[in-house]
Amino acid sequence: MSEASLLAPEYLWLAQQGEAPGAPGLPARWTSSVKNSVGCAYSASSKIWYTTSHGILNEIYYPTIDRPQTRDMGFLITDGHTFFHEEKRDMERSFSYIHHAAPGGRQVNRDPGGRYTITKETICDPHSSVVLVRVRLDAEAELLSRLHLYALLSPHMGGGGANNSARVVDVAGNRTLLAWRDGNSLAMATSCGFSRASCGFVGTSDGWQDLKHDFQMHWEYGSALDGNVAVMGEVDLTHATHPDANSREFVLAIGLGESHHAALSATMSSLATPFESNLQRFIRQWERVQLPSHLEQQTSDGGRLLRASQRVVLMHEDKTYSGAFIASMSIPWGYAKGDDDLGGYHLVWTRDMVQSATGLLAMGRTETALRALVYLACTQKPDGSFAQNFWVNGTPYWTGIQLDEVAFPIILAWRLWKANGLSNFDVFPFVSRAAGFLVRFAPVTQQERWEENAGYSPSTLAAVISALCCAGEMAIAHGSPELGTFLGEHADWIQSHLEDWCVTNEGTLHPEIKRHYIRVQPPAPGEPWYRNDVAPGNIRLNNRAPWEESEFPASTIIDGGFLELVRYGVRRADDPLIIDSLKVVDRVLRVDAPQGPCWRRYNHDGYGEQLGGGPFLHYGQGRAWPLLTGERGHYELAAGHEVKSFIKAMEGFASPGSMLPEQIWDQRTALHTSAGPVVLGDPAGSAMPLVWAHAEYLKLVRSARDGRVFDRVDAAVERYGAGPVTTPFEVWKMRRPISALLAGKTLRILSGLPFEALYSFDNWLTKKTVRSCSLGTAGSFAEIPTAAGQQRELSFTLYWTATKQWEGRNFSVKIQPKSEQAPHADVPVANLQE
Repeated sequence: MSEASLLAPEYLWLAQQGEAPGAPGLPARWTSSVKNSVGCAYSASSKIWYTTSHGILNEIYYPTIDRPQTRDMGFLITDGHTFFHEEKRDMERSFSYIHHAAPGGRQVNRDPGGRYTITKETICDPHSSVVLVRVRLDAEAELLSRLHLYALLSPHMGGGGANNSARVVDVAGNRTLLAWRDGNSLAMATSCGFSRASCGFVGTSDGWQDLKHDFQMHWEYGSALDGNVAVMGEVDLTHATHPDANSREFVLAIGLGESHHAALSATMSSLATPFESNLQRFIRQWERVQLPSHLEQQTSDGGRLLRASQRVVLMHEDKTYSGAFIASMSIPWGYAKGDDDLGGYHLVWTRDMVQSATGLLAMGRTETALRALVYLACTQKPDGSFAQNFWVNGTPYWTGIQLDEVAFPIILAWRLWKANGLSNFDVFPFVSRAAGFLVRFAPVTQQERWEENAGYSPSTLAAVISALCCAGEMAIAHGSPELGTFLGEHADWIQSHLEDWCVTNEGTLHPEIKRHYIRVQPPAPGEPWYRNDVAPGNIRLNNRAPWEESEFPASTIIDGGFLELVRYGVRRADDPLIIDSLKVVDRVLRVDAPQGPCWRRYNHDGYGEQLGGGPFLHYGQGRAWPLLTGERGHYELAAGHEVKSFIKAMEGFASPGSMLPEQIWDQRTALHTSAGPVVLGDPAGSAMPLVWAHAEYLKLVRSARDGRVFDRVDAAVERYGAGPVTTPFEVWKMRRPISALLAGKTLRILSGLPFEALYSFDNWLTKKTVRSCSLGTAGSFAEIPTAAGQQRELSFTLYWTATKQWEGRNFSVKIQPKSEQAPHADVPVANLQE
């Protein structure tokens, strides 16, 4: 915005002491990701969200849920002579909700010396993009007359702290603070007015710097342009009325808009309406949200976390891009992150989003889950896949290929289809495209669910197998029996190799167990995503410190991802291999906190605080994740064991504001921070709330009520409930050519394009041709059978019928008798060379 537009005649700009010195200020940083609460209005017309932590407001998001516009806003308080306190650093805090049905919070911050108390009730205007805070200051009358209260706000407009601008402006006689950047404007005002106000640059001329020296406000800078800015206003307590002589009460409003006028008019309009009226409308809106009957009986806290979890998931849906759910309104370890961390967790991950939608489906919110599915259909790529994550407008952020993120939307579509919840949405083209991508790319994923390593992942393959079963069932119902049969057979082929691809026979993690599932088997030479810089059979872990070993044999790294096989119905809970693998997981990854058991993601994980408690900055020590307590609870339910202790543990991991963290502090030694000690079981510094964890809790409670895992995929249970199945064929693809085939099996050649296969079993003395069968988005396939006693090598080449061109090279597959069967029934090309 130009300087000329800043001097527009409709506003009275207060020059005061002129432009603040010290531009551009310190490098911008975000704030704590350990949120005590998140909030928004239920109405879609109020397009604003807020978070709180350490007793103050943190990020405010507008006009979409992926666009933070502030770092934080808190109060500074002083008597002008003897003390200076900052809410987030110097006060004792307690939190509660104003009403059990609504997310509005009541924050009480107390002077450690007992001299005064600040009570804040925070809501959003139920119909406008304004955050409202009703503030009451309590103190003995004599002290109250000497107290000065200052509202200090750090704008990070447009998702960044750099290049912000601010001015003090007079609106109808009210001193108001205005900030802007990138087409968005923010206004902050109070019902009693600011007696003084100032703009400054963070670390050089901001209000905190002014007050800390002698506890008095000297600076009244009228503007701070193009930098990391902060604005401060002294609340005019003489006009903050309250019937009690020992109290002062007022309302602070922070409004946002696409112009100065929009932000100012929204802010002033909200202040003109009594706070109590806004509060009652805010509560009535949220009272529309109901829980299914008898669910609260499954909880140990009277349904407190259950109600909060449903609200948390609902609040993470955008109001412009209907159906878009982000992972969290937080930036993990944000206080150590700057403008270069644009995404944080306020992005759409297909995996997390489907978890959110399924959690709400477990609460009976079919229409919400359908919105999520339709949104995903609108973001699907032409090839059937999805970006690794993306902004709510569909713009990709990271671009990795994660097969479970393609599989989960199919499963969601299937759930809605089985629940008659698709309404008029024709879901089959969406499902068939995603299934086609899985056929072309599975079983090797570029990244597994922890988004770090390529290969054969039990958790990824559990989702892929289940999704193909779902897609096959839907294809048959939609009049495509050939495609449906093919997709089911392809799922069978993948599941028949789970133990070949994802299990070690030489385990070293448990002295009594050699055979167990591993986290991920890396690609072999010649397979997709193979890394030449890592020894075959090894994986290189991300997030390890520079001085730590980062490369390990894959057989020595385990996670609990194989439990997804049981969750969806691909493997039975009493499978001996599952049971043995759980013993290894408990020996290596289990953490027993006072609240209950919790598990780390995998051994040698580096995604967490550093060993000394410092923030994760490229490396650290992976901590325990409460959502994994929920996953274990689902397994125990499937195994016929009690589940209530896992529900209770998750409730214990929640904050006073019922927020579930991504990770907990899992060391016996307390971590000492500026906000106090963090002890075993407390939230760590990563994301909180993690919406996935709240969705997992919702599903666990619903599963406990139903007596069956809510996530179970009946289409998979029907195929594999009696145990693993075998297939009469092996799959050969250009992306993953195999070098050996067991005699008597059929070679199934898959391609995205139609073809003819010319083949020979006698070094081309005789040859035959087979034409491929087209299956639409799943591609084309042709089959070459082999005889049970056959031992000759199969040679073949391909002719591309669409372009009328030969491939120009021959391929060979060794036919092995049963006695010579390789450890893997399908052997990648490079393995034969070895």
